[in-house]
Amino acid sequence: MTSTLPAATGIDTTLSPARALVCRACSARYPLAAQHACYECFGPLEVDYDTAALATVTREQIEAGPANIWRYAALLPAGQDPDTRVTLDPGLTPLVAAPNLAAELGLTAPLWVKDDSANPTHSFKDRVVSVALTAARQLGFTRYACASTGNLANSVAAHAARAGVPSVVFIPGDLEQGKVVTTAVYGGDLVAIDGSYDDVNRLCGELVETDEFEDTAFVNVNVRPYYAEGSKTLGYEVAEQLGWRIPAQVVIPMASGELLTKIDKAFAELVEIGLVEAPAGGWKVFGAQSAGCNPIATALHGDTDTITPVKPTGIAKSLNIGDPAAGLYALEAVRRTGGWMDYADDDEIRAGIRLLARTTGVFAETAGGVTVAVLRKLVESGRLDPSAETVVFNTGEGLKTLDAVAAQVGPTHRIKPSLRAARDAGLLS
Repeated sequence: MTSTLPAATGIDTTLSPARALVCRACSARYPLAAQHACYECFGPLEVDYDTAALATVTREQIEAGPANIWRYAALLPAGQDPDTRVTLDPGLTPLVAAPNLAAELGLTAPLWVKDDSANPTHSFKDRVVSVALTAARQLGFTRYACASTGNLANSVAAHAARAGVPSVVFIPGDLEQGKVVTTAVYGGDLVAIDGSYDDVNRLCGELVETDEFEDTAFVNVNVRPYYAEGSKTLGYEVAEQLGWRIPAQVVIPMASGELLTKIDKAFAELVEIGLVEAPAGGWKVFGAQSAGCNPIATALHGDTDTITPVKPTGIAKSLNIGDPAAGLYALEAVRRTGGWMDYADDDEIRAGIRLLARTTGVFAETAGGVTVAVLRKLVESGRLDPSAETVVFNTGEGLKTLDAVAAQVGPTHRIKPSLRAARDAGLLS
């Protein structure tokens, strides 16, 4: 496939508020290029902004923007010019009031579900991919790739198809069939690896260094700093949808831990540039993991900064990153804000999926079941304040992980096609 997009040479800093890449560990600074690790200490890089430029952004400017993530373009590293975007225009997904769920769990304050299954490929990954590939286009890449546990593969393949750019995505060989099909249908190269996600990610880290892949943007490897910034739009949207305020508590699923850190960063940015006021006492960030892959939560429970990699198991495959790249930064955010982390086993995850569906009409994939199950645990343990406004994040669509609950749900009645059969079954009582 031949790209329909013109080549570009770099991030346009006359339009973008981004100024550099900065190491999260040692603060070394680098140009806005395709680089994800510090040359000094090998720490992860993130985008650094001109705070004066960010401070010029107003609520009115945002509200007048498009009904997608690009209403926040002035707060992102790339995509200020609509003609430069590689995007499916995700975002502005529903913030669903959940009073029935709150009542069942014993919460007395408003509870909300930020439902990102409403994005174009039905997960929050559309946000990060739109930002990453828009930056990749400006950096001159002509092929798109990723290592994925499923949702990211869907999104990269779909974005590439829309843009007319070739793609190659790498997944674990035991991925849910729903996520395999919803990637393969877009027609790019789909490579199944006999191994875990961590094996897939390791291979992609090696491929990106080869001459054969020098024209390829791996969204979560060589352009990862830009990719990660897309997650901030979830925090921006929640604040805007709540009438420009930050909730007192948020519960966020964790795989690498990066989503949690970026939602926290979004809240901090909004406060710093004067678009919102911090809630009295600040906000608390809570993390949710699967019991089959819980290295970040285990470190917190052990009161240590040592995150020991694990071999993932369990049904929450979209969260199965055994060696989480942003684990330390997720620990820092949770500790700083006074939050907590917990984890749920497979039965609890299934119960969480069904509870959320029954009380809110939202059918979540397994990651959403993890979040709801952990919400229940946080309330029961007293870690989460039931009298404080809370937002929980559903990051993907339940139709992608049907196998998780397929054996537990089905017809409640099976009858002959007659009025008598309906009466005998109690349907007329």
